[in-house]
Amino acid sequence: MPIVEYKNGMFSDIKPEEGLKKALSLSRGEVISIITDSGLKGRGGAGFPCGTKWNLAASASDEEKYIICNADEGEPGTFKDRVLLKEYPNLLFEGLTIGGYAIGAKKGILYLRGEYTYLLKGLLQVLEERRKNNLLGEKILGKDGFNFEIEIRMGSGAYICGEETALIESLEGQRGEPRNRPPFPVNTGFMGHPTSVNNCETLVLSARILAKGADYFKSFGTPKSTGTKLLSVSGDCKKPGVYELPFGVTIKELLKIVDGEDAKAVQIGGASGFCIPKKDFSRKIAYEDVSTGGSVIVFGEKRDMLDVAINFAEFFVEESCGQCTPCRFGTVEILKGLKNLKKGDLSLSMLKELLSLGKTMQLASKCGLGQSAPNAFISIVENFPDEVLGREEV
Repeated sequence: MPIVEYKNGMFSDIKPEEGLKKALSLSRGEVISIITDSGLKGRGGAGFPCGTKWNLAASASDEEKYIICNADEGEPGTFKDRVLLKEYPNLLFEGLTIGGYAIGAKKGILYLRGEYTYLLKGLLQVLEERRKNNLLGEKILGKDGFNFEIEIRMGSGAYICGEETALIESLEGQRGEPRNRPPFPVNTGFMGHPTSVNNCETLVLSARILAKGADYFKSFGTPKSTGTKLLSVSGDCKKPGVYELPFGVTIKELLKIVDGEDAKAVQIGGASGFCIPKKDFSRKIAYEDVSTGGSVIVFGEKRDMLDVAINFAEFFVEESCGQCTPCRFGTVEILKGLKNLKKGDLSLSMLKELLSLGKTMQLASKCGLGQSAPNAFISIVENFPDEVLGREEV
């Protein structure tokens, strides 16, 4: 599945290792400054500034540091990282190498989703070619003092391991559960050493930023959400796929591009995101408005939104690690309530209690899974009360 590119976007005119060559001609601090100036934010969904993360890891006083590519793409409706891994592996490894150089790491790890095992052989072949071409190993491209290697580790299909500290726990051979923070991975990460964990798309874009410049990157998007974004579009549209679009595009504009203008709702951000009704299609996809890690699921007029809410709730019951009470208890209660609602056996007062429970989960859960698990449920109930309750308001 190719990326449908935005005009002359970040994936056009790719010259091999252009970004890496530029990075190695600069000091580590200069590389971080370029990334910071670009405004690049984490493309996995959290939106933390990449330059800040790299700077914190680079500033940590430890000789041993790591950079990890989070390729545990488990969010329902998201498949853009899979395309990057298959179509642009060299660009991805280039970005990982640039990040390693910037923070002073000697080793990078690609944490690959368990369901992507079929990609492993090809990725290992690409790594071997890079070693032969002096793009990995000692004195990369003749740069004295820069020795860097990349290893691939497989996940086992746990959604929770998309959370960076749970991912690190998994890499260390432990059960994949989120850690208490602080300390943060940039100070105390993999094996207790400073670690930067970055999404596939973030690393690919970092390579393009070094090659094309921060100003070029900032020519796309909005002042608060610079650059382009890869969107995995699926559902009730005629042109599903992976699209590169500038931040600031409205949901209405996106639906026109993918031929899904008959939609009554769009789930932005996957199961952990929010359900946007037709009346709000003028809202923009951007960190300051509707934020997303990349998943866009289109729902047509014939979709039963209560069934959609139940489907998402079942997912979170299955994927919750059970470590904290709000998530462990809340996901089960929300699913139970939705199933009772489907049978016509849930009072309005009980539904309001479930909504209150969901908002408590958003505040009190230990990690992003529990904090975002009620999002779809709350937004569907609030935006489609006529379908959920047969009445116009909750």
